[in-house]
Amino acid sequence: MAQTTSQTRKPSGGTIYGWINDRFKIDALVEYMSHKVVPLHGHSIFYYFGGISLFLFIVQVVTGILLLMYYRPGAESAYESVRFIVSNVSFGWLIRSIHSWSANLMILSVFVHMFTVYLTQAYRTPRELTWLTGMGLLGLAMLFGFSGYLLPWNELSFFATRVGTGMAGTIPVIGHKIMTIMRGGDDVTGATIGRFFGLHVAILPGLFTLLLTGHLVFIQRQGMSEPLEWKDKPQSQKKYMKFFPSFLLRDLLVWLIVLNVLAVLAVLFPEGIGVVHWPLGAKADLFAPPPAVIRPEWYFMFAFQSLKLLPSHIWFMEGELVGIAVFTVGGVVWALVPFLDKKSVAGERSGFFQAFGWFVLAFIVAMTLIGYLV
Repeated sequence: MAQTTSQTRKPSGGTIYGWINDRFKIDALVEYMSHKVVPLHGHSIFYYFGGISLFLFIVQVVTGILLLMYYRPGAESAYESVRFIVSNVSFGWLIRSIHSWSANLMILSVFVHMFTVYLTQAYRTPRELTWLTGMGLLGLAMLFGFSGYLLPWNELSFFATRVGTGMAGTIPVIGHKIMTIMRGGDDVTGATIGRFFGLHVAILPGLFTLLLTGHLVFIQRQGMSEPLEWKDKPQSQKKYMKFFPSFLLRDLLVWLIVLNVLAVLAVLFPEGIGVVHWPLGAKADLFAPPPAVIRPEWYFMFAFQSLKLLPSHIWFMEGELVGIAVFTVGGVVWALVPFLDKKSVAGERSGFFQAFGWFVLAFIVAMTLIGYLV
């Protein structure tokens, strides 16, 4: 008789879970997650905004795939295909509305997540790469919005894209080349749609998925950041919640609430509301005069309005170019703050970087309000 070797494995059971566990060792993952904990304190609610952003990205992917089944890029087909989606495809208007609302809510959620991480100094050692990947995800999310804005090929998106890409042309030496690459020529045409379409459905999703994977791996390995106030607090006075299943179930409940909010907004306001709107309107006409008011999406308004307030020339340079340079330097400083904030490494709160964070938040809110109200 053949003897049973130590290599023989006994099945975990006749359940589906047992079948999967025999092959992929799910028990080891569950065991690892069961030891992870989430700190409980006054700002614990902001932990959920990372999960909300992830959920809205998943909604973006699902609805984007559904829209892709009917959308046809091109100057002669883009507008017509979107009109067909909202007019003839069953629930096509709803899918487009959910896609647009989830895009705006995702960017809002990422902004909230970024500022709470910054103001609580959760970027401090050893979470520098978590912060950098998060910054990269915010930048890609805004590029998603910019590239997707042109795809309906309506009047507003055409002129807004012309203004947006034209700003790149003000950069010395390489500006015109960058603008030409973005547009696929000297002006916004059907070639621009093809480039933005490829960027929106292929390049950006691939980059986003890579960064998102790294971001999630870093979070799972390092856990949630504890507040600075806990540095000298006795361990017995600190409160924690198990990540699995307690926090995970609460996270899923928040996802369900967000899904309901998203559904209500999509049904009641299919073309948006107020400054957040996306009516199809008239088809883009390259020879038509521009609208009286051209405004970017709300998450670009602070930069757009700031550049408008600058004089035409500052010393020997164009005012718009000076503004772009200031925003570039500010963005680099913001991204590198985990390495610049030396006090956070020692577990101390930095007054300068706290003030800088509140200033940036106040500046973005103020410029956005001025842009829409004034």
